[in-house]
Amino acid sequence: MSRRKSLKGRKQSLQSLQSRYLLIIMAALLFIPVGIPLTFAGYNLFNMATADKPPEEYEQYSNINALERQWHQEALELAGQTVEAVDRRLKELSGSYPLAAVFWVDRQGQTRMIHSPKDPQLKEQLGTDRIPAQWSAPEAIAFMKEAALQRPLAIVAFVGDRADAGEGFMVMQIPAKITEAYRFQSLGSWYILFLLIFFALFIASSWLFFTGIRKRLLRLQTAMSFTGGAGIPEPIEPGKADEIGRLEEAFNYMVAELSVSRRREAEEEGLRKQLVANLSHDLRTPLTVIRSHLHVLGKEALSQRGQESVALMDERMESLSGLIDNLLSYNLLTSGRLTFKAERKDVLRIVRESAAAWYPLWEKEGFEVDIELESEPLYRVIDEVWFRRILDNLFQNIVRHARSGHYVGVHTDIRDGSPVVIISDKGKGMGGTSESAGAGLGLSIVSLLLQQMELAWKTDSSPQGTSVILYLPQEQNLNKI
Repeated sequence: MSRRKSLKGRKQSLQSLQSRYLLIIMAALLFIPVGIPLTFAGYNLFNMATADKPPEEYEQYSNINALERQWHQEALELAGQTVEAVDRRLKELSGSYPLAAVFWVDRQGQTRMIHSPKDPQLKEQLGTDRIPAQWSAPEAIAFMKEAALQRPLAIVAFVGDRADAGEGFMVMQIPAKITEAYRFQSLGSWYILFLLIFFALFIASSWLFFTGIRKRLLRLQTAMSFTGGAGIPEPIEPGKADEIGRLEEAFNYMVAELSVSRRREAEEEGLRKQLVANLSHDLRTPLTVIRSHLHVLGKEALSQRGQESVALMDERMESLSGLIDNLLSYNLLTSGRLTFKAERKDVLRIVRESAAAWYPLWEKEGFEVDIELESEPLYRVIDEVWFRRILDNLFQNIVRHARSGHYVGVHTDIRDGSPVVIISDKGKGMGGTSESAGAGLGLSIVSLLLQQMELAWKTDSSPQGTSVILYLPQEQNLNKI
């Protein structure tokens, strides 16, 4: 098992982006110490395989270095010899090298024993007829310079193989036709072509490497940006087994986990809503029975304390009934089972009617009621039933949680360029404690209903009281279901 994991890890490391990038860099770095020698070797092999083979009589002139060593050795052995002895030896050497020109210059600067090849073309290349009979210092220097430039190739050695011997110098000239037969063609064009091909391959491989990475990253970015119908990105097809490939696999795993989590969440939400609906329905029946019996009990002859207990229980039952209604309404809103009925209505008329319906209760509880609404109608596209429910929840919250302030204010104003309806109280604020504090479903229902009607709202709360501001802008979206 461990060996399999080791092989898998080694395979992944070889396929990683880092390994591939390092391979490109190593190819670039090894070009000079490895690429250039391979270029020369390849060219030599190519030239040897395709070039014409020189004639056999050129073979003895193929190794110039060996000829130079031999020529200097002959010059060394002629040290102190007479002119005639030097002539004889050079004549023998000219017989051994019939295609080369052989001559020597004695200590007085006179040219001795000139041997030229019989081939007129080779003789013309050597130019032995232009060799001076008497050498001057400038002529000797010019000849040495041309010999160094190999025009033609000349092997020069001082007799005695020492410049200070003063016995002259001896020369062997090899025609250019022979030397060119063993000289490879210039590497300039081949080398430039190889460089261009290498750099083109390096640029192409680098470009493909980085464009491939960019394309895969953009594909992953696109997959992350665009979501499906469930709000979850779609999985993508994983690519190579490198770092990006593992990132794609991790992304697909995350998408799968999100899908499972979203499906589980939807199932749990459905169960919760069904449970709330069932509980709301099941609680209504015993609550109705209890309230009816309390009503009957209230008609019986009871002491003052008993009547207070019955009244308190009836009040708590009413609160419980309102809580069940809110719970059911919240469940219907969150599940999208309430239908929005868009109508053009006078909002201020609805506010006046709702406040008038609550006025007797406010008066009974000893509230100071302050209502200042514009006389002109304010038409907006709303759902009248929903809007009345919003006002009822806000007025009910004042009665339940802000009773200590004994104040209800309903006003109109202009805020941020839009007409607003402000419902305020002088209670302890949302941060204060209340005996009738609930789960906050009333304000949650208000928020959901206003959101469905695309109306904004805001609360300003302090220990001196709370104000709920309902914004009524001019433009509203009518395309509701």
